[in-house]
Amino acid sequence: MSRLRGGKGQVRTGGVEVLDLAVQVLRESFLLWMAVAPYLLVGMFVAGILHAFLGRDFIVRHLGGGAPASVLKATVFGIPLPICSCGVIPVASSLRREGAGRSAVLSFLVSTPVTGVDSILATYSLMGPLFAVFRPLAAFVSGITIGSLDLLLNSERIPPPPAHRHPPVSTPFKIKEVFRYGFGELPGDIGKWLLIGVLAGGVLTVALPENFLTDYFAQPLLQYAAMLVLAVPLYVCATGSIPIAAALILKGISPGAALVFLIAGPATNTIALSFVFSRLGKKAFCIYLSAIVGVSLLSGILFDWLWGFLGGDVSLVSPPAGGLPHPLLVACAAVLFLLILGGWLGPGRSLDPNEMEHRLRVPGMTCRHCQSALERELNALPGVNRVGVDLDRKLVGVNGAVSRREVEAAIRRAGYAPEPVDPAPEEEAP
Repeated sequence: MSRLRGGKGQVRTGGVEVLDLAVQVLRESFLLWMAVAPYLLVGMFVAGILHAFLGRDFIVRHLGGGAPASVLKATVFGIPLPICSCGVIPVASSLRREGAGRSAVLSFLVSTPVTGVDSILATYSLMGPLFAVFRPLAAFVSGITIGSLDLLLNSERIPPPPAHRHPPVSTPFKIKEVFRYGFGELPGDIGKWLLIGVLAGGVLTVALPENFLTDYFAQPLLQYAAMLVLAVPLYVCATGSIPIAAALILKGISPGAALVFLIAGPATNTIALSFVFSRLGKKAFCIYLSAIVGVSLLSGILFDWLWGFLGGDVSLVSPPAGGLPHPLLVACAAVLFLLILGGWLGPGRSLDPNEMEHRLRVPGMTCRHCQSALERELNALPGVNRVGVDLDRKLVGVNGAVSRREVEAAIRRAGYAPEPVDPAPEEEAP
């Protein structure tokens, strides 16, 4: 028969006790979910604004070359973007292909997943104002440190890429894109890891005895080291790490050790580390990992010192006093869950061009605005019944009573140069 340890340290046996523990975990997880939901919804809206009115092409334009300014820009741009630990990898790969310097890519890789507008607000909701301010500052220091070290040790000099130009996009489209991305695509991207983080926080709150961490990791340095060992290989997003860190603090770990987890967890995982090693080289890998470890440890030490200097006020590392009305929390929790569910189940993606009759490659298509411009132009063609666009592979596909030449002409009218993927029907062998 299974034996589980309860939150007060007692040993429980039997199916009834296991069920009771499961109910407690779900209850604690739901309380965490309610606490974070309103701030995440606001953060998603801000994230949608950043995505629609800045966009990836804006970022790429400013990160070329090997100048110190590119490192600063990469760090500043990365901090508010709500991109997770693995979601940042394709963006960083795209930046590199478009001509961004290695130092800027490293800065972007570490500053982006550590924090974002959604996670900053969520950090405030569960961990108080000091964490909400200190966490993005730590992300900034991490990005600058890693990029600067690489600049000193790296002789690479890449000219900045040419500015990408796409057809003008109307303001109504941008407003629509705010809600499509912020409340459609983004919830689907972060939802899985947010749910995992909240459930993990509930498990830690219920299962760990009150004095477990202080008994076995009494010294702060041991706590910092334990958080690094836990965080480096683990995949956890900036938002999903918050309920875990909050639960660890409730179980006696120091706030500085929790900050080590909040910094190192999102910035390092086996996927991100393998990307840096394979795409940016062994030297970049060593700089990346050692700088994150060093900055995380120093940030944790400095945070605990600052908190002690301020008198160890618990309110500085706790959720806001009073909080929001309970009905509002419940409503926000329900809306957030429905948005995440909709992000998983909804269409949200373009049709696969590989299933289309006419397939063309469009190398100049590099952002969501490009994709939308092409979709509008192609859907306006008489006889077209389906259009598929794959932004990552730069493919466009069309089905309907329309010729290849008409499709190519429409792509050119949108401002792009199509290239063949398949031979035209008249060129195919009999």
